[in-house]
Amino acid sequence: MKFRTSQELRDMWLSFYQEKAHAVIPSASLVPEDDPTLLWINSGVAALKPYFDGSKPAPAKRLVNLQKCIRTNDIESVGYTARHQTMFEMVGHFSIGDYFKEEAMAWNLEFLTSEKYLGLDINRLYFTVYPTDDEAYSIWINLGIDPSHIIKTDYNFWEIGAGPCGPNSEFFYDRGPEFGDFTTEAIEKDIENDRYIEMGNIVFSQYNSKPGLSREDYPELPQKNIDMGGGFERMVSVIQDAKTNFETDLFLPIIQEIEFLTEQTYTGQVSFKIIADHIRTLVMALADGAVMSNEGRGYVLRRLLRRAMKHGRSLGRHDAFLYQLVPTVIDLFKAAYPEIVTQQDRIIKMIKKGEELFLITLVSGVKRLESIDTSIIDGQAAFELYDTYGFPIELTIEYANEHGKTVDTDGFNDYMKQQQERARSARNVDTAMNLQDERLVAFTTPSTFIGYESLEVRATVIAVFDHLVITDETPFYAESGGQASDQGTIDGLEVQDVQKGPNGQHVHVVHDHDFHVGETVDLQVDPYTRYRTMGNHSAIHLMYAALRQKLQGQVAQRGSFVNHEYLRFDMAYDEEITDEVLLEIETMTNQWIKERHVVTTEELTLEEAKARGAIAEFGEKYSSAVRVVSMGDVTVDLCGGTHVMNTYDIDSFALAGFESKGAGIYRFTGYTGEGIESIRSVVEVFANEAQKSIDKAHRIAKENQASMISLPSVPLLMGSYRDILNYRDYLHEIQFLVKEFEKTLQDQKTSSALEDLSMFDSQIQGPCLVTHVSSYPADIAKQLIDRLAEKVGIGTVFLVSEYNEQLLLLAKSNHGVHCGNLVKKAAQIAGGNGGGREDFAQAGAKDTTKIHEILTFVKGELSCGS
Repeated sequence: MKFRTSQELRDMWLSFYQEKAHAVIPSASLVPEDDPTLLWINSGVAALKPYFDGSKPAPAKRLVNLQKCIRTNDIESVGYTARHQTMFEMVGHFSIGDYFKEEAMAWNLEFLTSEKYLGLDINRLYFTVYPTDDEAYSIWINLGIDPSHIIKTDYNFWEIGAGPCGPNSEFFYDRGPEFGDFTTEAIEKDIENDRYIEMGNIVFSQYNSKPGLSREDYPELPQKNIDMGGGFERMVSVIQDAKTNFETDLFLPIIQEIEFLTEQTYTGQVSFKIIADHIRTLVMALADGAVMSNEGRGYVLRRLLRRAMKHGRSLGRHDAFLYQLVPTVIDLFKAAYPEIVTQQDRIIKMIKKGEELFLITLVSGVKRLESIDTSIIDGQAAFELYDTYGFPIELTIEYANEHGKTVDTDGFNDYMKQQQERARSARNVDTAMNLQDERLVAFTTPSTFIGYESLEVRATVIAVFDHLVITDETPFYAESGGQASDQGTIDGLEVQDVQKGPNGQHVHVVHDHDFHVGETVDLQVDPYTRYRTMGNHSAIHLMYAALRQKLQGQVAQRGSFVNHEYLRFDMAYDEEITDEVLLEIETMTNQWIKERHVVTTEELTLEEAKARGAIAEFGEKYSSAVRVVSMGDVTVDLCGGTHVMNTYDIDSFALAGFESKGAGIYRFTGYTGEGIESIRSVVEVFANEAQKSIDKAHRIAKENQASMISLPSVPLLMGSYRDILNYRDYLHEIQFLVKEFEKTLQDQKTSSALEDLSMFDSQIQGPCLVTHVSSYPADIAKQLIDRLAEKVGIGTVFLVSEYNEQLLLLAKSNHGVHCGNLVKKAAQIAGGNGGGREDFAQAGAKDTTKIHEILTFVKGELSCGS
């Protein structure tokens, strides 16, 4: 078996079957075309289905491909096993009514065992066949396979409902006892293990499955087909003699870049694997036209990005960093899929934007999660984390597991079904009131809303249903049209919520009351929250008018929400919206506020309102009589909400957030008046991350006795979306300068460390050098051990580098020492682990108090000086 690169294997696979008269089919896009049954292309044959079912003519009867695939059903296993990935490649060759078993089996064995190709030992190969497939069993024997290496299993039959089906035959490679003491029973019982690696599977499509018939009675197909597929990453791991798929050249360059970006040494940590896997998937899926969004495949990508960011935090990266891995991924795949190269800038931009949006909510979300002091995170809290903080439920589960908690996923699913949007983190309308209560449904006595004219009234209680109270008049606005309900009191008792009942009355939620029907009560709306809500609501109308004007009317509202704290607006638009446009929208909105446009309302028929050009609210149903809100000559809208009397009452407007929700939907958030101060909490995310980089710069300057670099000043707050942009640019500039500063110091240290090695002369004992150095990062330590190995000549060098309160152990030898075994044993002394090849290996450990013990152990193992 000869080591080959992954690209060599790709080329070898395609050329082998080209020599067998197969036509090469390029990999299809990961996003399925004209196949609504698939979220992603998930197998090598998935994109070829039209050729097999006859709906499209095949370009040839013999086909070969190497197909990109995505499967996310086992996402929780990624990083924790040796071979689970979300994005992977499948090798495949196919016959459409041409060759059958003998040729397919012989060619696969040739590719596996010929020295010209993989060169695997035939005695380490095992094969499965269906128990009644005597033909396949005999063919393997005739090809030279030991009968004891052919295993009959009942699961070797491929069948999906009615239609073509047939037995299949898998082939496995035994990697040896160092990968486990499993027997071939693991193959027979389909037990996951690291020793027997499945290299491929040939499906013999020869029968027609029909309902009501047993398998032995299935009729044979007039045209028999071959569908062979194999996991490319598994093949590479075997040929490169890698412990897992992650130690192959398909992942190691990404992992090495993660090492650089996190200043951590990879010793098999799960977080490295998850980040490497997920960034591969993101890059390849985005290159094929997918986008991140709230649903479908877009939700999958957003979930992967946020999961990778979470694991980046565990490696010390609390900022956006995944986008920096994109060039490395593209370098890995550009030879096989050259079309991705032109997508690099677009992909970097999309991933970076996704990271920045998540960072804004991540810190608050984690604090909310950690504030839950019960062992079970209930459905309401889990939904709050999803809806308010953007946490996919899977991410909440992972955090819960790390904190020894569990998540009520059933409860979460109930909230997903009951509420598509939750406006405020502590809201729980569904448990507070049951608007389908039979008593409410039967109660038809009218209640009059007077809240447009007054904020208080003395009224009579006309119905009480547990904690639900209805009065004959009320100033309380009931949640509707995207506007939150009013806050206030009834006879001094807090009104928790107000909703519209099934017959139109405004139903107040008041706990722990003793109100009775016929009683007279005082209802008082809190004027502060009402006025703040009115300002936010009116600002949304102005902002939407600015969007329509600036974007030439090619926009459509897709939902909104306002309360006294902030405003949120969703809009459909098919093109990109730049930061410059957003600033212009903000400026136009503020200009209309300052122009003091009078806000008027009137009741019109729906036809009259349409004739005026009134804009309807998304999702609202209107009767024949409607309420029309006009703001000067700026905008005319159908709206039942509460508004300011004059645009000047809004005071000022600031856009605070902007993100794509996928599928052409954009979300805007903003503040008005004194609420604009809340922008401070938004930019704090950027400021805090910048400060971490600044602190790091001071630390490394002190460690290296260097002068501190000059850094830009913290931007002044302006109360505008410009603050978001300024702080984002400020963070990026700080990070860039600190990274360059660190690189400069590292280059100086590298040069210094490698210039004069005479200090190590006295430590050479016979054929070995065992030594300890301080403050050498991994890249310098690796260069140093190479130079020291040259200095020693024939022998072994063992190096312990203490850096960032962690230990890096490296060994290099050309003198009969197994470096992998040596560093593994040494690392275990300090609570670490690792391993590697016989001639070179590295490991990591955390207990820096064990350095002397490690050096003593290694010298004993090497018998230095003897």
